[in-house]
Amino acid sequence: MTTKFTTLDKTKQKRITDAAMREFAQYAYDQASTNRIVQEAGIGKGMLFHYFGSKEALYAYLAKRAITVLEELYTQYIDMDESDFIERMKGSAKLKMEVYQRYPDLFNFIAQTVLEKESKLPKPLADRLDTMQQDGMRRLFSGLDTTLFRDEVPGEDVLKLISWSIDGYSQELLAKLNGAAFTEIDLEPHWQQFYEFLDVLKRVYYK
Repeated sequence: MTTKFTTLDKTKQKRITDAAMREFAQYAYDQASTNRIVQEAGIGKGMLFHYFGSKEALYAYLAKRAITVLEELYTQYIDMDESDFIERMKGSAKLKMEVYQRYPDLFNFIAQTVLEKESKLPKPLADRLDTMQQDGMRRLFSGLDTTLFRDEVPGEDVLKLISWSIDGYSQELLAKLNGAAFTEIDLEPHWQQFYEFLDVLKRVYYK
């Protein structure tokens, strides 16, 4: 079905995908409106369904595009030359912010899909996103200098404790943001709070 869409002029394609991605980034899937999408894109509603067939197909098309871009960028998130785990985490967060500034609609779109209580992603795409996140975690824990940690606790245990702490922090943040439109969230205080949280972990677990 999307073959009809991909034969369009590139400028028109971008206008439609930008409008659709902004809509799904600002609203949860069930609240997202194809009426608003076509109004912003400047096309008839019938044409949108002519290109994609359904709202679900449009969403899946956008998700596939977004995940493909993120897969290409994901390896840049982690500085493998930085062996200090906390500093690596800080660097990763900063790079994610840079990616957000370059691709705000894409970032917001993926973030909104994560905030969904029930994922609307087709299983193959959900599996790709999950695999990408798992690969990122493996890279995050590879080649670290555990001699920086306090001697009284084994390095592997410290990594687990830090990882669990960060995971708990992330889950708490997601719960706090659940139901909010991601485009309306001011990220800067959350990034600053995250850096402060990492500094606390460093004081607790490092020599």
